[in-house]
Amino acid sequence: LGLPALLAAAPLALVALPHVALAAGPKNTAKAYADITVTGQVNDEKGEGLPGVTVIVKGTTNGASTDATGKFTLTVSSTATLVLSSVGYVSQEVAVAGHSTLTVQLKPTTQDLNEVVVTGYQSQKRADLTGAVSVVKTDEVKGMTSNNVVNNLQGRVPGVQITTDGSPSGANTAVRIRGFGTLGNNDPLYVIDGIPTKTGINQINQNDIESIQVLKDASAASIYGSRAGNGVIIITTRKAKKGVTRVDFSTFLSAQTPGPHIQMLNTQDYG
Repeated sequence: LGLPALLAAAPLALVALPHVALAAGPKNTAKAYADITVTGQVNDEKGEGLPGVTVIVKGTTNGASTDATGKFTLTVSSTATLVLSSVGYVSQEVAVAGHSTLTVQLKPTTQDLNEVVVTGYQSQKRADLTGAVSVVKTDEVKGMTSNNVVNNLQGRVPGVQITTDGSPSGANTAVRIRGFGTLGNNDPLYVIDGIPTKTGINQINQNDIESIQVLKDASAASIYGSRAGNGVIIITTRKAKKGVTRVDFSTFLSAQTPGPHIQMLNTQDYG
């Protein structure tokens, strides 16, 4: 059958449909950013190349390190952000922004370096030290009856052993920090107002002492050298302050009496 016959055989009707507006769908506006190869140069504050600087794409694990001259090569997206970090320098973020070559200058962390130096001889802040440190409050030492600074530390610092022959002067007092470390001299190093010394500790008036700190492990050797192998006792004396004059007076008196007289055996009785 032809098309006219089929149309004649099938009843047809026209139906009016309401007007329907069809809106166009959103266009695909996503852009594909091509990867580019970035070549960079990392310098210090003097303009010299920094080796071993870590360069990582922010938010990913993709990264590289600078060579001996401070250069690096990395394939990243043209909109990526690079994070540069190195020990002793402030971390820095740099946007690629489609550039194929970058030059970055890192600034040193001078504040952290100065803190390490200050910790050794001046501030002695407990929070800045990573080793074992004991602090003795001066109020505890001032009330002691002995005029010997070392004897007053006895039993007040964990890990510090102080032995004496009992003489009032305390001249033969031995100090051992965490036991014996050598077959030779085991006396600790004394640092008085930043000056290292081995003697003269008992000549200090205990009322003039502001703070006493004891460094007990090997971390002290990194600050004071091999002399600190037996530990370090840091003493800081008081400084003059503006204000009303104050005079303190204290005295110390000791006495010794011989024991009972014992009758010794003569030669005949001994034989």
